[in-house]
Amino acid sequence: MARVLSLFRPQPFLALVGRRKPTLCKMSMDSRARKVFVAAVEAVQPDTVVRQSIERKEDSVIINGQKFTLKHNLHLVGFGKAVLGMAAEAERIVGDHLVNGVISVPHGIQQTLKQHGKDHLLLKENSHIKVMEGAKHNLPDSDAQKAAEGIKQLASELTEKDLLLVLISGGGSALLPAPIPPISLQEKLDVTRKLAAAGATIQELNTVRRALSFLKGGGLAHYAHPAQVVALILSDVIGDPLDLIASGPTVRSEVWPEEVLSILEQYKLLNSLPASVKDVLGRPSPRWKENKDEIEKAENVLNAVIGSNSVALKCAGRRARELGFRPVVLSPGVCGDVRSVSRLYGLLARFACCQEEPPPEIAAEVLRLGPEVGVESWDLCRTMQVLDEGRTEGWGATCLLAGGEPTVELTGKGQGGRNQELALRVGLELRGLQLPPNGPVFLSGGTDGQDGPTEAAGAITDGGLYEEAQAQGLDINNFLTNNDSYSFFSHLSAGQHLLVPGLTCTNVMDVHMLLIPPIPINIR
Repeated sequence: MARVLSLFRPQPFLALVGRRKPTLCKMSMDSRARKVFVAAVEAVQPDTVVRQSIERKEDSVIINGQKFTLKHNLHLVGFGKAVLGMAAEAERIVGDHLVNGVISVPHGIQQTLKQHGKDHLLLKENSHIKVMEGAKHNLPDSDAQKAAEGIKQLASELTEKDLLLVLISGGGSALLPAPIPPISLQEKLDVTRKLAAAGATIQELNTVRRALSFLKGGGLAHYAHPAQVVALILSDVIGDPLDLIASGPTVRSEVWPEEVLSILEQYKLLNSLPASVKDVLGRPSPRWKENKDEIEKAENVLNAVIGSNSVALKCAGRRARELGFRPVVLSPGVCGDVRSVSRLYGLLARFACCQEEPPPEIAAEVLRLGPEVGVESWDLCRTMQVLDEGRTEGWGATCLLAGGEPTVELTGKGQGGRNQELALRVGLELRGLQLPPNGPVFLSGGTDGQDGPTEAAGAITDGGLYEEAQAQGLDINNFLTNNDSYSFFSHLSAGQHLLVPGLTCTNVMDVHMLLIPPIPINIR
């Protein structure tokens, strides 16, 4: 521990000769935080990520460094909340070679985009792509199942001369339900809901989903064989694991019935299984038998993550630099309970804002929290070293960026999501620090534009939150107990702290931002 903490001791010589004048910016810290968030969201717009990932060269395209020849042999399928905009841009780029397409998108999405003036994310009237809306309330339904059947049929009719472009984004799993007969959609839903209620992990849930589905776990790629398959993926999962995003329809991931039965037995659900599920899991072989040719041509499937939280943070950092901050990215994988996450950000703020060498206990507690919030010790050490150098060498203002998806333990029935509650809790952690522009500002926002069942994506806060709430007669603890962060921020100063970006058309989880002003330091 002593070696780790020694990283953060000031360097007097650099402090005396290495000072730089901070970039001047008349905009408030609050306004700059909002602009950085907008930059993060704009970086992962569905049309933007597709346009940046497909390079058209005459009658061929280059994707992820690989070249694919176009001979009026292109077919397109897609599923997910952002897929309509992805498909519209893909058709603009390669539509002259597009034979047909089917996409499964959320119920009402076309009308919503029209109402918000997002016509550039809609297909043209003469499009070769069929749009099928379903999964009302983000749950698999009969409409989504019909879309999945249409996608399966299109894939099954392809030959070795064809190229299948697959577009995937968050929400894709609910929009591609294809239970193996005789399992009904409702029976499959009931099994997975019971598993989730029993405390199964996301990996266990996906293992069961794949075993009961035709298209998940590489099923779509299997039915498209021998065609070339290229999947462009907008990730909404920490770490961008290809087998978990929409349950991996283009990622070969065979599941054996014995493994699934073991999971169901672990959660004491074997005896309550429907007869249809027992029938499917009782079959001795995998879901399908791959022929030798298919196994040898596994390279016929290319999976490319074209948009993610990391991409959003990178572009947010670029905008932060333009606005006078030195950007530092902590991690795109922050998770765990919001209490631990808020404590981490509060400690990092205090560490960065110390006018003298920070007490070693702060760094020690930051490192202790690492495993609870999904951040590696190396990333925490690197971040604290950079914050310390910035403070002692007079680098000026700093923008600490992170992303991920923390969780909230529900104890009440209020309104608000993880971002608003995180901002509220961080505001309490910052209590006692100076107010902006001389003190830190924290922002937490969901890139999908909604935080829980509210119009807000998140909120912005600072060290004056507690006193501000007290002066307005708001009891923060009561709001937290009832998980009612939206009501709190709506009442606080007429909602000025809320982050309401409107329809964002994308989702790469959340963006967390800690803006730290230049700190006047005492050098001894």
